[in-house]
Amino acid sequence: MSPQKRATLVSSSVASILVLVKLVIGLAGGSVAVLASAIDSLLDMLVSIFNFFAIKKSEEDPDAVYQYGKGKIQAIAAVIEGTIITISGIYIIYVGGKKLIEASATTLLTPSIVAMSISIVITYFLVQYLLKIAKETDNLVIKADALHYKTDLWSNAAVLLALGLVYVTGLDWIDALFGIGIGVYIIYSAYEIIVEGIEILLDRALEGETVASIGEIISQHAEITSYHWLRTRTDGGINYVEFHMVLRPNMRLLEAHRIADEVEDQIMLLDSRKRWVITPHFDPYDDEQVNEVMRNGKKDNTIL
Repeated sequence: MSPQKRATLVSSSVASILVLVKLVIGLAGGSVAVLASAIDSLLDMLVSIFNFFAIKKSEEDPDAVYQYGKGKIQAIAAVIEGTIITISGIYIIYVGGKKLIEASATTLLTPSIVAMSISIVITYFLVQYLLKIAKETDNLVIKADALHYKTDLWSNAAVLLALGLVYVTGLDWIDALFGIGIGVYIIYSAYEIIVEGIEILLDRALEGETVASIGEIISQHAEITSYHWLRTRTDGGINYVEFHMVLRPNMRLLEAHRIADEVEDQIMLLDSRKRWVITPHFDPYDDEQVNEVMRNGKKDNTIL
């Protein structure tokens, strides 16, 4: 089992335990903040289970139908996860607003405080574990999961603070106000996940620094005259690179392939955590302008 899949199983198992504890305390004690945290943990569990199957699918080898593999399932999963997080945040704000209007009381404060304290400790270690796996694999789904549980850590701390203030002051509206604040924070945290997923689905280029490094590797090779049409994208697990490199017109094909292999090896060293699919094109002269005309579907008699 890959580290990514193992991480999703661990996170879903931990989330299921937290759901049970928070849900019982939240419903019994009438705390909006604890109930909000329980709902968030329930969504965490469902999302982590979904992520397991998303990663499993994304790791499948390319076939005759999906010749580039199914890596973009990770991006789809990230968008779905971010959307679910946003919906949960909206619901929490609704429940908090309802409690403010109805002015309902919060009970079972001591058990709630104990439950949230335990939840913070468990979530902290889970976040550290997920961050470790995310750093090792650079997997978008695991990064999203880590970010999700990191927001849980802060929201749990806010719930604990709210319960402590209610315990000391007896003002129940503090619980509702903190619940609303947690909802807003959850929605804000989901934005980054959704944007990153959408950008991958739209074939956004690799980071500017990485693209610049690729260009430098190509241009610095002694036997490459120039290059053009450098294009990059990623599906979250595999980086795709295409470029045209200009070589001597009379160069033998075997020699051209040797040069391409040398360039590809250096590019792959830029990020050893990712798989790379690099497609070089050999040109005997710089035909960038001709390529641009053909790509844009325009006629230019001065070039053609």
